[in-house]
Amino acid sequence: MSADKHYDLVVVGAGIIGLASAYAARQAGLRVAVVERHASCIGASVRNFGFVTVTGQRRGEHWARALRTRNVWEQVAPQAGIQVVHQGLYVLAQRPEAMTVLDAFLNTEMGEGCRMLSMAEARQDFPALGDGLGVLYSPHERRVESRNAIPQLSRWLEQAQGVDFYWSTTVHGIATPAIHTSRGTLRAERCIVCPGHELNTLFPEVIAQAGIRMCTLQMLRVQPAQPVKLAGSVMSDLSLVRYEGYADLPESAPLRAVLEREQAEFLEQGIHLIAVQSADGSLVVGDSHVYGHSEAPFASEHTDALILQEMHRVLDLPGATVSERWTGTYASAADVVYKAQAAPGVVVGIVTGGTGASTSFAFAEELVEMALRG
Repeated sequence: MSADKHYDLVVVGAGIIGLASAYAARQAGLRVAVVERHASCIGASVRNFGFVTVTGQRRGEHWARALRTRNVWEQVAPQAGIQVVHQGLYVLAQRPEAMTVLDAFLNTEMGEGCRMLSMAEARQDFPALGDGLGVLYSPHERRVESRNAIPQLSRWLEQAQGVDFYWSTTVHGIATPAIHTSRGTLRAERCIVCPGHELNTLFPEVIAQAGIRMCTLQMLRVQPAQPVKLAGSVMSDLSLVRYEGYADLPESAPLRAVLEREQAEFLEQGIHLIAVQSADGSLVVGDSHVYGHSEAPFASEHTDALILQEMHRVLDLPGATVSERWTGTYASAADVVYKAQAAPGVVVGIVTGGTGASTSFAFAEELVEMALRG
């Protein structure tokens, strides 16, 4: 670190919220640095589906964040060399109660651009879909490969946008204009702290006000026995009682009652189906949700088996095998985001609903605006 280097804004954390904040700050003409304690991003931002989801996000402000973020992804991805692997979402309804929820959803402002497909229509583009009563199709979703996209985004920010990165560097304390790190002191008038689920290092007393718990999830990479092409991302009936854009509708109550009778164990483990495809033809499939005061360190084979059971209920993939398994952890709270003025010139920002990839760029714009005001 150069002692005479001065920034307008320092971002702590190089996950997707931190990177999006750096991008938003550069768009505002600020001199920006990003400080990350690891040698690369290894947290929730790379341990996910890379699924930029609009349809099903919480109604209102958060749904609008997702729309805005999807639009920014479309601008940034080609510039950063990030491949959009596929587009769109197919929600397979296998119960009459699920069809009722989807019909109600289409009658809200969130259903704009979406439409119901008959099974015959859906299978024209998506022959691997299992049996059902109908399919909600949304054109809004995008899919990137997170484990590649996040490093590509950070390189592009550094090389094309002029953001300075300090990897393997821990921030010990912030009292603007001084940001004290394990490699020296940075100078900046403003700072945005994006801790992800690392809640006890910087401003823990502020973050404690959010009432955050840890959510640990399990995910799988599945290799189809025969080549298969997903027309888009896939969800199931279980998703309709998990994603708040559907679940908060009054029409979701009868579906939840049916699922509590028929798939109670899935609900207990927070399992719903998301399946997306990678460029090599493999599928990323998940996921489960277990909540506690800390990360759950041990994965359950039984939970993976339930996830695969739901996959086979929705997709025709005989002989598919698992090639990779992993867990992810994210901060979870009653609200979907948390932002706070932690100190003069310092803002803390956390996505607390597991939707970082989907809402990051819009949320980051809010954080930068808040930092500049404070």
